[in-house]
Amino acid sequence: MKRSRAFFYVQHLLGIGHLARASRIAAALADDGFDVTVVTGGAPIAGFPGPGVRSVTLPPVTSGDEGFSGLVDLQGKPVDDEFKKRRSEMLLQAFRDCRPDIVIVEAFPFGRRQMRFELLPLIEAIDAASPRPLLATSVRDILQERVKPGRNEETVDLINRHFDLVMVHGDPAFATIDKTFPLAGAIGAEVAYTGLVAAPRPAATSERFDVLVSVGGGAAGKSLVRSTIAAARNADNAWKWCLITGPNLPKDEFDAIAGNVPAGLSIFRFREDFASLLTGARLSVSQAGYNTVCDVLRAGCRSLLVPFAAGGETEQTVRALMLEELGLATVLMEKDLTPGGLAQAIEQALVAPRPSAHRLDLEGARRSAQILRERYRTWSQKLEPGFGKVHARTDDG
Repeated sequence: MKRSRAFFYVQHLLGIGHLARASRIAAALADDGFDVTVVTGGAPIAGFPGPGVRSVTLPPVTSGDEGFSGLVDLQGKPVDDEFKKRRSEMLLQAFRDCRPDIVIVEAFPFGRRQMRFELLPLIEAIDAASPRPLLATSVRDILQERVKPGRNEETVDLINRHFDLVMVHGDPAFATIDKTFPLAGAIGAEVAYTGLVAAPRPAATSERFDVLVSVGGGAAGKSLVRSTIAAARNADNAWKWCLITGPNLPKDEFDAIAGNVPAGLSIFRFREDFASLLTGARLSVSQAGYNTVCDVLRAGCRSLLVPFAAGGETEQTVRALMLEELGLATVLMEKDLTPGGLAQAIEQALVAPRPSAHRLDLEGARRSAQILRERYRTWSQKLEPGFGKVHARTDDG
């Protein structure tokens, strides 16, 4: 029996959250019997997209700054039109080689507008294919709020003209898409909530830390790194500290930090067993990225969140404050992040009650695969004799 083929595009620019979430969904699709091709276009990260899938790597780009204002290559050089053309041609060739039944585009058109130079030609190729694959977008439950006029209208227009499914990776009991996307009611495609895409429950660890500080990918957390080192150096106690800087912190900066570490602080670039370490931590200190929050919710440990807010970013602040309201975290705003402010917030968080039990759905990877399987089953019926071939969407979907 022919295995259904899934083609999954994901572009990470600063952190690794987009790639980690997409990799978990891709693994769940493979477990569900799909042949999965994952196309990535960011800096290579060891262990991602993971085993069991075919990986296609485009010439990598990253964000020129924390405000996502431009694309640069790994040497920091702005990418030119020739570079973009080569990436676009490689993406289209990968699509043709895969001949997918389902195409999943991570974030776009809600985000990743910088990648329109290759995603719009891909969508045109999808619409022109016969039979046409089902097209889904894969998005977080909490979106970056857009302030430029017309951006939300442009998003809705692209969805209604081209997409068949909007997969929202969240629990509607926590957040629905309309909270951060005001035109959600105008979306004509089906909107399906998958639950939060968390990693499986980790094994408990015997390694214990009082304060476990993590900075996600590491490209946008230098203030948290510096404040942690200073707070640990000035601490008048016997706490055991752990700092995970993230793999994207430049090596020369990590080497400079690692050469002057105060007593009681262990420092790492990356720990594959991060989720397990949380089970042995008295307190997790982190930004409020989607994946880190999922790991903390799995572990059930105390959590101090310092949401990333540079460049007008709002998504992490919204998530952090909602979790604080539920009693699942305490929050230190980025503008208040100093060594003294961090130390005080840590002391207060450590004496706070352990977080209350929650019932948030953390099985979003498995449920995403189920939703895609179910939707494709309905979709594929249109390809059977008597239904004709499926081409591009009509205005009424």
